[in-house]
Amino acid sequence: MTLFDWLALGLFILCWLGYGPLLGLLARRSGTLNDDMLVIRRVWMTAMTHREIRLVDSQLLGHTINSGGFFASTNLLLIAAVASVLFGGEQAMRGFAAVGAGDMPMKLLEAKLALMLVCLARGLLDFIWSIRQLNYALALIGAAPEVHTEADRVALGDAAANLLNPALSAFSQGVRGYYFALAAAAWLFGPLWLALGVGAAFCLLVWRQAGSPAARAIRSARRLLEP
Repeated sequence: MTLFDWLALGLFILCWLGYGPLLGLLARRSGTLNDDMLVIRRVWMTAMTHREIRLVDSQLLGHTINSGGFFASTNLLLIAAVASVLFGGEQAMRGFAAVGAGDMPMKLLEAKLALMLVCLARGLLDFIWSIRQLNYALALIGAAPEVHTEADRVALGDAAANLLNPALSAFSQGVRGYYFALAAAAWLFGPLWLALGVGAAFCLLVWRQAGSPAARAIRSARRLLEP
C-alpha cells in the first residue's frame, strides 16, 4: 500500500473508534439523539408498568425485532457477496478486478474487500445481539406482574429499560456499520475516496445525532418527559 492508503486507513480507524467517545462528549455538553432516547425509553417502560393491557408495548417491540431481522438478513447477503469474491480464489478476484478495480495489486484489493467484510461482520453481530436482547425485553413485558406500589412500578420500569436500551444501542451500532462499510467500499476507487467517504459518513452520523431535526425534536420531548 502507498503512504496515502495508510493515511486514509488510519483516518478510517480513527473515525470508527473515535465515534463512540465523541458521542459521549457531545451527550455531556449538548445532548445527542441516542442519549435522549435512553431517557425516553425509560419513561416508556415505566409507563408500561401502569397499563393493565400491554399489547401496544409488545407490538412496538415486535416491529423493532422485525426491523432488526431485516437488517441482519440484508447484512448477511452483503457479507456473502463480499466473501464470495474475497475467498473465491484467484479467478474470482481477477474477475472482480476486471470489472472495476483496474490495475490494482491483488493484495491491496484483498485488503480493501477485507475492510468491507469486517465492517459488515461487526454490524451483523450487533444486529444478532440486538434481536436477542429485544426478545428478552419482550419476555419481560409479557411476564411483568401486576404491581400496586409506585416504587415497584419504577423499579420494574428501570429493569425493563436497562434491558431495552442496550438492545437498541446494539441496533444503532449495526446500522452504523452500513455507513462505514460504504466508506470502506469507496477505497476501491482510491485512498482519497476512502478519506472523503469516511469523513462524510462520520460527519453525517454526528449531525444526525446532535443537530438534525429529529435530534432537536427528541431533545424537546425529553425535557417534557424527564422527571
